[in-house]
Amino acid sequence: MQKDGSHLHPGSSQGPVPQHQHDAGGGGGDGTSLSAPAYLLTAEDVVRQLKTDPDAGLKEQDAKERLQKVGLNELEGGGGVSVARIFAGQIFNAMVLVLIMGMVVSFAIKSWIEAGVVTAVVVINIVVGFMQEYSAEKTMDSLRSLSSPTAQVIRDGHTVTVRSADIAPGDVVEVKTGDTIPADLRLFEAMNFEADEALLTGESMPVAKQASASFSPDVDVGVGDRINIAYSSSTVTKGRAKGIVVQTGMQTEIGKIAQSLRGGDSKVRKVRRNDDGHAKFHYYLEAGALTVLDQIGKFCGVNVGTPLQRKLSWLAIFLFLVAVVFALICMAANGFKNEQAVILYAVGTGLSMIPASLVVVLTITMAVGTKIMVSRNVIVRKLDSLEALGAVTNICSDKTGTLTQGKMIVKKAWVAGEGTYAVGETNTPLDPHGAEIALDTDMPHVIAQVPKTKQQQLAESPWKNALDFVQSGYLQHYLNIATFCNIATLTRRQDNEGWDARGDPTEIAIQVFASRFDWNRRKFTHGDTPSWHHIAEYPFDSDVKRMAVVYRETGGNPEKGYKEWAFMKGAVERVLDACTHIQLKDAKIPLDEEWTRTVLKNMEALASQGLRVLALASKEWTDPVEDWGNHPRSDVEKDMTLYGLVGLYDPPRPETAGAVKECHKAGINVHMLTGDHPQTARSIAAEVGIIPKNIESLAPDVISSMVMTASQFDKMTDEEIDNMPVLPLVIARCAPSSKVRMVDALHRRKKFVAMTGDGVNDSPALKRSDVGIGMGMAGSDVAKDASDIVLTDDNFASILNAVEEGRRTFDNIKKFVLHLLAENIAQAFTLLVGLAFKDETGLSVFPLAPVEILWIIMITSGFPAMGLGMEVASDDIMTRPPHDVKVGIFTLEVLIDLTVYGIYMAALCLASFTIVVFGFGDGQLGIDCNDRYHDSCALVFRARSTTFTCLTWFALILAWEMVHMRRSFFRMEAKPSNPWTLWAHNVWRNKFLFWSIFAGFVTVFPIIYIPGLNKVVFKHAPISWEWGIVFIESGLFVAGIELWKWGKRVYFRRYGEKVANPEAELSGSTFSRYASVATSSGSVMKMAGDVEAQR
Repeated sequence: MQKDGSHLHPGSSQGPVPQHQHDAGGGGGDGTSLSAPAYLLTAEDVVRQLKTDPDAGLKEQDAKERLQKVGLNELEGGGGVSVARIFAGQIFNAMVLVLIMGMVVSFAIKSWIEAGVVTAVVVINIVVGFMQEYSAEKTMDSLRSLSSPTAQVIRDGHTVTVRSADIAPGDVVEVKTGDTIPADLRLFEAMNFEADEALLTGESMPVAKQASASFSPDVDVGVGDRINIAYSSSTVTKGRAKGIVVQTGMQTEIGKIAQSLRGGDSKVRKVRRNDDGHAKFHYYLEAGALTVLDQIGKFCGVNVGTPLQRKLSWLAIFLFLVAVVFALICMAANGFKNEQAVILYAVGTGLSMIPASLVVVLTITMAVGTKIMVSRNVIVRKLDSLEALGAVTNICSDKTGTLTQGKMIVKKAWVAGEGTYAVGETNTPLDPHGAEIALDTDMPHVIAQVPKTKQQQLAESPWKNALDFVQSGYLQHYLNIATFCNIATLTRRQDNEGWDARGDPTEIAIQVFASRFDWNRRKFTHGDTPSWHHIAEYPFDSDVKRMAVVYRETGGNPEKGYKEWAFMKGAVERVLDACTHIQLKDAKIPLDEEWTRTVLKNMEALASQGLRVLALASKEWTDPVEDWGNHPRSDVEKDMTLYGLVGLYDPPRPETAGAVKECHKAGINVHMLTGDHPQTARSIAAEVGIIPKNIESLAPDVISSMVMTASQFDKMTDEEIDNMPVLPLVIARCAPSSKVRMVDALHRRKKFVAMTGDGVNDSPALKRSDVGIGMGMAGSDVAKDASDIVLTDDNFASILNAVEEGRRTFDNIKKFVLHLLAENIAQAFTLLVGLAFKDETGLSVFPLAPVEILWIIMITSGFPAMGLGMEVASDDIMTRPPHDVKVGIFTLEVLIDLTVYGIYMAALCLASFTIVVFGFGDGQLGIDCNDRYHDSCALVFRARSTTFTCLTWFALILAWEMVHMRRSFFRMEAKPSNPWTLWAHNVWRNKFLFWSIFAGFVTVFPIIYIPGLNKVVFKHAPISWEWGIVFIESGLFVAGIELWKWGKRVYFRRYGEKVANPEAELSGSTFSRYASVATSSGSVMKMAGDVEAQR
């Protein structure tokens, strides 16, 4: 163990001060290896051997070079893209199974051409599907790496967030409660630090770490007892620490057992056993049956993937059964004759119901959607959320850093013994010399009651340099609390060109304020003879909403040679709970009810200016404590003396108000759940538009239900909450449990909820919500793991981006599913009705040949469907109501559309066949025209060619019409700048869709006119005058679709679901209705209290 405390690291009572490298002794000399296991070395030795700096960390270039040498910090063999799995998935699925069955039947009846074509289609489908899905999986894999755990690392003197995989030996890492430790660390600073190492050691209890611990090489110390090491993949359960990376990747302790960790993914169901451990015979049968069912479900895709993927897999099974039924109908219509022509017709009808490209297009669309999300600062962790985002009706958001900029600056400080300090305007919030200070001897609530002109303020409280006020002992002690009860650091850059800050934005702002008076913590804790030493720390907790530290002041007591102080800061109400006195200018007096009310008035006065208000308190610590790590927090946080308040301003992000307005237009209500005071929260909420600015005009019960405190909300029963006119739009002083209750209350109102969270305690609410949103910058790893998506910029506007992208993806999926299934219905109906066309032998003559059907399924449909999946968002996508996630993509509108479009296409196709054969022909269907061409089949082959061309063009035209499901193809935008050329712009906008459709139109000609390919393979013949039918019917198809969409527009304008704009409701008749019943419902709201009474 360490011999004395003379080299304590600043900010820690446990770790030695690692000196800057003066020599390269020890280790391997390359800065990536050590001369002995890290737990046997002191922190000084580790610093020296790894050639790092505990304050400034590694240089960025050094980190890159070390990373290239030792490799990425990740376990081998985990994750990645499995080529074999993707390839197997292309073969073993219900869609391809039908094609393979068709291939087998074709070979069995010796229909070699059809069999060869079907075989080619199967191979092409597998190869194209494999290539597309492999590309999509690679994209998803790269995006998954973005959502992997991150770490706070000090490099070049700055705290930066990097992927855990990019950490190198020698990196200085900062970890706090809720973080996942990214690599094996040799700790050099630890405050009340505990880590859960159950994954590594099996111990269920967290392990308390001690940075100063040292061990003898002669004693065998187990992994769980090396308390100066924090191990990779363990989770921080308490406190904070800094450490130097000593091992990464497979060299970490968790890496050494990684292979055994990966062995738990069994595909066999476990056998149930009795209490005595024995299993009955039927238990083995049950486990075997369930295992088989699991594998069948996996094969069919009904128990893997996202809900939408599973739903489409069930659709594939349904269509497979329909295909079998249709094939049987074809056989029955021909008397179940065992003839090649009959069997071919049955095969063709069965194939017509299979949208073979559906699953591949869905995978590609989702991959594209997640990739676009990244460019809009959103990382999708779970694909389910991509489908769910478009259904969100309510967003519950934090305030600080999400709705606001998270760039705090102290604007007001009330020192009870002095008065109210004001900070002047500055464009450099980190520069402690960038603003002047003014002192008003009145309290904040007095200043607010008697407004002063600028001339009066300047005369009574002139702006001065902050150092002019430092002589006051009361201010000095206030600054002691501000600077020491604070773990943020503020340092001048080495080039003296600016300032660098590390830590929480709130604490940085307070540290800057203290530094304005030359009271930076490092001034007192660093150097050869520091006058203050950090003894203990009780970090901020979202439940207690305060923080406390214990410091030792050298020479403060002549007898002991030092004096110890307990400092506290936090939410005003929580700090007042721990205070018994208040320090005034004349004396320290008891904090009675009158003074408590006065303090709360001052808090209200500051909060009404939109300031976040914290209280500062302290007491002298006189009791000896042997083990601060186990000393109860409650013993420290009591009998405190209040010294004053501090008001911090965190301006709303410039884009927040617009984003909230856009949410309202999209039918999404926004709720602010914040730890701030109700007045602060209310001021910011009104500024960004969450609550109406004219809130005072509403009934008192409505106001009190709009803005509540967590204590009010939590006191209410579920029934009382359900009887509220509106759920709170703002919950102040919000606790994690309040977030869970809010989610449950919204669910009871049948709402679909997105919830933001950054702390460990937010995990239950994130999991309970329909879409959990983690914070990529300020969020803990635990919160990120519980979330569905992660915001890389912690910006509320990015949530709106995610919702918009979710709606776009969902919209596009509806478009291409409608497009594909409408074509399947058209083909199936054409063939089923075509059973009536019988030749001289009594056998049905198919209007579409099997090869033609396969061409339409694979080529004509597949690529335009992919293009529809890449469509940009419609300009009205954020003015529609959220979709119903229970209904999914198969809404009544979609089901009716695909039926109407399919039957209309089939009717036109049958009409073209009938016109050619019976209108302009002699009505003779020849003999054996399903199998080969001869003179008697000339009419049938020309009619079949016309039908094929019509259906192909219909399918291609339908793809363009599906760009918007209701608007005309010729006017896809509501208010186009140039309506006459708008259609041309829309056609060219999606290049992939354009060239897919263009290729579909062009490839019809060689298929019809190339000898051999036409009559032998496709079973149709060249056409001439029949092109007139094709063009006329194409025009009729466009006219019919446009007429149908016009009817839909008329219907939905009159009877369609209108988006419920919360912004209109907040100031409209909705709340007037509640105001009229204020007296009758007032008894319910009394339980919640009245926010107005707090002011």
